[in-house]
Amino acid sequence: MSLHGVWKSFGTEPVLAGIDLEARPGETVALIGASGCGKSTLLRLAIGLARPDRGEVRIGGTRLDAGNVLALRRRIGYVIQGGGLFPHLTGRGNVTLQARYLGWDDGRITGRLAELAALTHLPAELFDRYPAELSGGQRQRISLIRALMPDPDLLLLDEPLGALDPIVRRDLQDELREIFSSLRKTVMLVTHDLAEAAFFSRRLVLLAGGRIVQEGPLSELEERPAEVFVQRFVAAQRPPEALR
Repeated sequence: MSLHGVWKSFGTEPVLAGIDLEARPGETVALIGASGCGKSTLLRLAIGLARPDRGEVRIGGTRLDAGNVLALRRRIGYVIQGGGLFPHLTGRGNVTLQARYLGWDDGRITGRLAELAALTHLPAELFDRYPAELSGGQRQRISLIRALMPDPDLLLLDEPLGALDPIVRRDLQDELREIFSSLRKTVMLVTHDLAEAAFFSRRLVLLAGGRIVQEGPLSELEERPAEVFVQRFVAAQRPPEALR
């Protein structure tokens, strides 16, 4: 997945200003920055929920446009903060919705669901509950399974753990990193938490004012900040040594 010279404005204010970014196959890239810096907008452009004013988005080398957005979107898994589950559907209904739309038979759906339940350590009985009957961590696991169900090439996660309490968040961090490693998919993860970003990826992309101000491992941002903002951002978060 790549963005080339991407600009996006809402009103007169540019949210993204000439972004060039590529996520290589099998790589996990962590987008970090303060609220309003353009992280979530970048993901929305990548999945075709918004269109750039200038520049282009490419998925697997194919330029994303109005004619192919639905087909390319099927190759992308998308997880948002809170899960974004349909409240009137059970967990099973949520995770199998796209598969049934694509015409999968019951055997294929059952097999894939069992595989992903084992991967995410989610007990089978929880799939028969509605989102309101699940904990925050369980909802996020259901949301992740829904995103992974069609076996996408690219996985986009927008603050997937932001609404969870610290203990559940820590457990899911461990599980997600294990999943990323085992599946070897291309992952782009948005977080405002520098420690969490460094836990998931060696390649951090720091945005400010709609532009990329620096990218690289945490050590480079700490030891060789490209500008004063980078230094201030790192100093404000003080990531724990255990997550480096």
